[in-house]
Amino acid sequence: MIIAIINNKGGTAKTTSAVNLAAALTIQGTRTLLIDLDSQASASLSMGIERVAFAPSIADAVLAGKPLKPIIRKTGAEGLDLVTGSPDMAEADLTLASLTGRERRLKTAIEPIRGDYDFIILDCPPSLSLLSVNAMVAADAFIIPTPPEYLALEGLVGLMAAVQKIHAGIGDKCRLLGILLTKVDHRRKVTEEIIGIIRNHYKDQVFKTEVGVDVRLLEAPSFGKTIFEYDRSSSGAEAYLQLAREITRKGKKA
Repeated sequence: MIIAIINNKGGTAKTTSAVNLAAALTIQGTRTLLIDLDSQASASLSMGIERVAFAPSIADAVLAGKPLKPIIRKTGAEGLDLVTGSPDMAEADLTLASLTGRERRLKTAIEPIRGDYDFIILDCPPSLSLLSVNAMVAADAFIIPTPPEYLALEGLVGLMAAVQKIHAGIGDKCRLLGILLTKVDHRRKVTEEIIGIIRNHYKDQVFKTEVGVDVRLLEAPSFGKTIFEYDRSSSGAEAYLQLAREITRKGKKA
């Protein structure tokens, strides 16, 4: 299954979720590839890749049309492979605009290696750009991470509407795998209120798993490690393991 992690708003734990979900899936014994589509390359940095070592990157495959397989690299997490992001992706929309089949460049790049993996996780940029459209075309399903905050709730409504427009425009339709509640702090009254609104409105489209506030999740990227390498006993590690199990169950039912 190819899963895009999307949100057009920053600060939603999108990259944290992409990195640690990918790692959690490998712990379950799956072959997993993480593709960093962000020009800030936060997922790559989180995996311990230094900026000077980004190349070759996803830009070579999507923008230059080079084969993806030679670009894939091993990571410190056993069973987890990575395609790095690149600052070159900052101008991807301008480059892609003049290319034939611009919405399908990522899908075309992934197709030859798709059978090598059980899961491919796409960490999308925090915008609904052509790169995000490419991710939606390539993916079988998408996950929206969102913290239970008022502005994030407003953003979620807008994002869902925008995704419907993207589907209508490109003719492809990857399904919503789930809305993931992140940065959850049950000590705050507003948290309970907004979680109630989200769960009442979206019902079973919301994952049962919630990712709580955990300082270990914030610390792990600075050491270039997933939460499982950094602190396997943390609440964040348990949450992403639970999410991986929930996704595996959903995948079997689909």
